[in-house]
Amino acid sequence: RSVAQVPVAEGKSVQQTVELLTRKLELLGADKQGAFCVDCETYHTAAATMGAQGQTGKLMYVMHNSEYPLSCFALFENGPCLIADANFDVLMVKLKGFFQNAKANKIESRGTRYQYCDFLVKVGTVTMGPSARGIAVEVEYCPCVIANDCWNLLMEFMQSFMGSHAPGIPSVFSTKHDSIYSPADTMVQYMELFNKIRKQQQVPVAGIR
Repeated sequence: RSVAQVPVAEGKSVQQTVELLTRKLELLGADKQGAFCVDCETYHTAAATMGAQGQTGKLMYVMHNSEYPLSCFALFENGPCLIADANFDVLMVKLKGFFQNAKANKIESRGTRYQYCDFLVKVGTVTMGPSARGIAVEVEYCPCVIANDCWNLLMEFMQSFMGSHAPGIPSVFSTKHDSIYSPADTMVQYMELFNKIRKQQQVPVAGIR
């Protein structure tokens, strides 16, 4: 699977760009297959647990994916991905002395799933709070579980409706080589995309004096 950000078309809104993409998919012959949602909440290390050594706090991302309704994913940046039962969120409430929820940072990608032959495509509007912040496109080639075996085919298909905005090979692929691709690899790609979108939103604010 590849998860990538698609820029908003010039002179268009996020919603209009999503409609352009979905129209291209429908013209190719893709069928709607319901809706999807991937969400991410950020937790930071509680100040009380960092001690007096001036340690920097770690961020942990707790994520859900409607494709895996019984699972919850907990990821550290540049670290491991824990796959837990859906009630992991309840445990995080009990761990509030160690990890605190950065509530204003909740971000999600929500949209429509499309099936085209052996490809599953999800075009999502990325939102933080009430506002749309970007567009995420996830493309899966369903028959294959070895990333390197199907990347060229995946790329060719993405170019058919994303054009020049088709992404390069995801960084998570470089560590997989010929091993089996897992749901955790998809969540790492979403985490990286969400963090990229968060940083994009912060740039104009940082420039204000």
